[in-house]
This record gives sequence, structure tokens and C-alpha cells, in this order.
Amino acid sequence: MGKIQIAGFLAAAMGCFLMGSVSAFTHIVGGKEGWSVPENKTFYEDWAFPRTFGVGDRLVFPYRPGSGNVVVINKDDFDKCTQKNVIYMYYNGPTILDLTAPGDYYYYSGVGKHCEFGQKLHIKVVNKPGSSGKISPFKLVSKNTKTTAGAPAPITDAAAPAHSSATTIQNVGMASGLLTVFFSLFI
Repeated sequence: MGKIQIAGFLAAAMGCFLMGSVSAFTHIVGGKEGWSVPENKTFYEDWAFPRTFGVGDRLVFPYRPGSGNVVVINKDDFDKCTQKNVIYMYYNGPTILDLTAPGDYYYYSGVGKHCEFGQKLHIKVVNKPGSSGKISPFKLVSKNTKTTAGAPAPITDAAAPAHSSATTIQNVGMASGLLTVFFSLFI
């Protein structure tokens, strides 16, 4: 592949990345720990708790092909770590799932006793924008409320459009930086 073809491919990939980030939130399951046997049985429950999983979001299970899987199951199989009613099984990591409808979804690792050790995830998908559940570094103040010192307020739905714009600006900066590094390798 020539330099121009590679540059075109990278530009197209960055464009797709930027377009996807405006309308949907991408959740990397387990954050930096990824999709693996956790240190405690409630790790994935704790990871999912503050998040909002919205219709249109993506759920990414990061694992290498051949090192794990993602099994989509019903609540009963989830609770018992059984495979009586498997809905779908993914083997070629990373697994990326588009969240297309509201409802409760259940996933676990079907490798050995991984489910029993806590490698399982339940999420509830809702009809509103997704979020990481992280607290905003700025306190949002309403005209009709008193403010007191303390922890910052969480981002509200009213702040979501500003967050989307900030994410887009952040992604444009990242894409620009990646392209600069890429082109510097060939000059």
C-alpha cells in the first residue's frame, strides 16, 4: 500500500471515528482492566453502576482472539452461570456490540469458571444519551439554588450537548495529532 493510500485510509478511519463519537457513547467494558477475570466478583457490577447505557451506544469487550469470549444469555443463566439458553456467543475479540434497543442485557465469559469468578456484566439500556457516569470538574449552578462547598455536581442531561461538543473537539485534536505523527514517519 502506498503512502497516499495509507493516508487516505487513516483519514477515512478518523472521519468515521469522529462521526461515531458525536451521536453515541463507546463504553470500554472494564476500563483499563478490560474483559478478564476480575480481582473481585463485583468488579463489572461496580464498573457499570455509574454509567448510562443509551440506545445507539457501543459496548466494547476488549480481549484478544483465542483468549476469551462473550456469551449473551438471559437473566437466569446469568445468575446461575449456566448455558441453557445461550442467545449468542462471540469468540473473536475484541467484541463490539451496538446497543440498538432499550432493555436489560446479560453477558459473561463462557471460559472455564470465569463467570463464577465474576467475569459477568449486566447492563440496562435506556432511551437517553449514554455517559461514563464521571463527575464533572465544574459545579453546575442553578439561579434558584444555594451553593455550598463540596463535591462537584454530576453532569445533568442539560449539559449533554456541551459534553458532545467537547468530545468532538477532543477527538479532532487527537485525530490531528495521530495524523501528524503518522505523516512525520514518512517525511
